Amino acid sequence: MAEGQALIGARSRIGRVAVYAVLVVVAIAALAPIVATVLGGFKSLGDLRVNPAGLPREWIWSNYVGILTSATYWRMLVNSFLIAGWSVVFTIVFASMVAFAFAQFQFRGKRALLSYVTLGLMFPTATAVVPLFVILTQLGLVDSHLGVILPKVAGGMTMAVLLFYKFFQGIPRDLADAAEVDGCGHLTFYWRILMPLSTPIIATVAIVNFVASWNLYFLPMILLNSPE
Repeated sequence: MAEGQALIGARSRIGRVAVYAVLVVVAIAALAPIVATVLGGFKSLGDLRVNPAGLPREWIWSNYVGILTSATYWRMLVNSFLIAGWSVVFTIVFASMVAFAFAQFQFRGKRALLSYVTLGLMFPTATAVVPLFVILTQLGLVDSHLGVILPKVAGGMTMAVLLFYKFFQGIPRDLADAAEVDGCGHLTFYWRILMPLSTPIIATVAIVNFVASWNLYFLPMILLNSPE
């Protein structure tokens, strides 16, 4: 009996060590690009070409000083936060409203419309760059924040609608009936009851869409021309 418990304990320790080893490897793999990027900022261009991942041969602090004291850098950083932030806000508002309509109401063509919404998962934003540029040019939205925000909102709507829709479907119908008895209209039920309950979904959509908007560099590169 004692030998069996000792064997189980040894296996448990080995398994724990193996899990920790895997986690350490994953952490190193995740942190290595970040560390290499930070170190690369201290290198000259020639050193970066021949020694991209190692320590700098000569630490050039003026690289970071030049960036951090540049008004252009801070303006671009603020613009990036504004575009990503407003993209998240609009995506959450519009997607939650669409999902609320799908989850709470029965109407003709509902299944077809929901299938149409899911088609957005099949086409990346890059496939629509040319028609998007033409449309935004005709609307006078090229070289404006709104001209970048709207396509990013459209690109993030599909996943956000599906997440909100599945969550709203799980809300008991009795809750809506009780709210209706208490005098809540559809908009009040959506805003004061469903949205506070949807905090986990809102957080998920916000994080996913903020990261996606931040990483979608080619769209502002094409649509924004002026330094401002």
